[in-house]
This record gives sequence, structure tokens and C-alpha cells, in this order.
Amino acid sequence: MKFVIIGLSVTSSWGNGHATTYRALLRELAALGHQILFLEHDVPYYAKHRDMPEPPFCELQLYTSVNELKNNYSKAVAEADVVIVGSYVQSGVEVGEWVINTAQGITAFYDIDTPVTLAKLEKGDFEYLHPDLISKYDLYLSFSGGPILKHLENNYGSPRARALYCSVDPQLYYPEETKNCWQMGYLGTYSDDRQPTVERLLNKAASKYSHEVFIVAGPQYPADYPWSSNVKRIAHLPPADHRHFYNTQKYTLNVTRADMIKAGYSPSVRLFEAAACGVPVISDYWEGIETFYNPGTELLIAENTEQVLNYFKKIDEEERRQIGKNARAKVLKYHTATVRAKELEAAVNEVHQLLKV
Repeated sequence: MKFVIIGLSVTSSWGNGHATTYRALLRELAALGHQILFLEHDVPYYAKHRDMPEPPFCELQLYTSVNELKNNYSKAVAEADVVIVGSYVQSGVEVGEWVINTAQGITAFYDIDTPVTLAKLEKGDFEYLHPDLISKYDLYLSFSGGPILKHLENNYGSPRARALYCSVDPQLYYPEETKNCWQMGYLGTYSDDRQPTVERLLNKAASKYSHEVFIVAGPQYPADYPWSSNVKRIAHLPPADHRHFYNTQKYTLNVTRADMIKAGYSPSVRLFEAAACGVPVISDYWEGIETFYNPGTELLIAENTEQVLNYFKKIDEEERRQIGKNARAKVLKYHTATVRAKELEAAVNEVHQLLKV
């Protein structure tokens, strides 16, 4: 099939989790024999940080305005078998209306931020999606599963809402025999709603576990944030360095956005990346996390500083390694980019069959 995907970014992973998601998914779609045109809005902050300026698995075109998008790519959109508009695309409502009115094939909205999207809609914030558009897309692909899918169908009129969770690329994320430099690490852009949990589960834990070193990587943190003296900082870590980053940790911390905790069934890509490297993950709790990992044997749940410290003190090296191995086995079976590409293919084929009827 011919896919046209209009997404936030595939060329730059700076300050967003979309690029790595698109890269893994599109590579596997291409491996299944599909043709892909990716259309990305050319903006200065991504132009300065392009770590994949020429993706090998798809045709890439940059556009500078919605008018340019419409003028140059109407034919491609009209002739595509599937046209997907991603969340956080600038002028996403206008782009979505144009796609729905232009495309002759299947149209889909790919929400990499579903709980955030719905919270915005409830506030009347239609930055990239309007409630009226949801019923017009043939397919709503969601990073969140569980009850939220029925909510999209019953309350917003989506004809078909299907989970398309984030995934991991096992060609990029795997165990390496390296020295454990960090007791625990965290990778993520600064967020007001996540930071209290980072403070509780990492910074305070570090201050009480002062004989070991911790690390936090990601942009946009306040320059004057009072990190414990044994917490090291990296402002930006490109994807090429993520595997090494995970493999040098004894534990990886996963912290979830408030909207995603509220929605449940919303795994972050970090849950899969670290696990694919065989590194045990300590995570905050949200409804549905048990459907992805078995707590205790594949994942460790913590809500406070003392729980984190207890894991450090009570789990011996053999058990720590086994938890990582168990999580990796689960990821390779259910959460790779290959699995997601086949799930996308199945969702599209489902729509094809229904439209034929």
C-alpha cells in the first residue's frame, strides 16, 4: 500500500518522542513492502537538531506552510491508500480537514498523546484536533488502550478506535556488557507534572543513597533545579546514545504524565526501550500497567522514596538481572516495532473489509 503520513517529526528527536516512534514503525512498514511518504513541517528548532535528516525507509518531504502542503501534495494524498495525520502537527485541524476532503483512501489520526489530546479537547483547546474531526477519520490509532478507546467511539463518534501502542526497535535496543556507572537513570524532557515524581523517586532517593551516582538526561529542566550532589545531568541525549545510556544503569526510572496516569493503559516508550536492554525498570503506577508487565518479576512499582530504596537494598544482583531478562522477553514477544507495523496493517485491512461491505 501507499502511505502518506503527516507527522510532527521523523528527522529530529529533540524534545519529542514522536521521531523515534515514527522511525521504528515506518522502517518495519517498509520491510512489509509498503511505500511511505512522510511530510514534516520544517521548523527552526528541529532543523537545528536533525539526527536523521534523510530516513532510509521512506520518502521525506519538508513543507513550510499549510498552503505549501496543500499545493504540493494534494495529488499524493488523493492517490494514497492510507493517509495518517499525527498528533501535535501544527495547524492539525486545518490539515485534517484537507486530508479528509482530499484523500480517496483510508484516513487515520495517529494519536501519540491520546490522554493529553482528550484533556485538551475537554478544555476547548483544539490545537491540533477538533472533536468534529474524530468522527470523520476512518480510524483513530491511539497510544493509549483500555476504556479510552470506547470513550473515543461512544463520546466522540470515532468509527473505529484501535490501540497502537509505542514500541521498541530491537535492532537498536539490546543488552551490552558494560560497566554499571549509574545506580538509576531517568530519560525524559522536563515536565511540570512529572517532576514531583522524579523528585520523589530519583532525587530524594539519590540524596539518601549517597554512595552511588544517579543520572537524569533530557532538555528544558530549570538551570537552578536543586539536584542532589550525586545526580548528574545531560541536557540532550540523541537516540544513538540511548542504548548505552540504559546499559550503564542498574535500574531505569519510568515516570508517567498526569494525563496518562488518569487515562491508564498508556505505556511510555521508555518502558520498552530500557526493558529491551535487559535493564530493570522502576515505574510509577497507573491502571493497566499489569497488562504489559508482571509487577515484581518483570517490572518494579514504586510510589515513594522508601520503596525505591528498599529495591536497592533488598534485591540482589542475580534477581536484578533476572527481572531485566524477564522484561526483555516480554518486550520481544509483544512490543517491537515489527509487531506494531503488523497491528497497523491489520487495522487498515479491517477498515478496507468494512468499507467493501
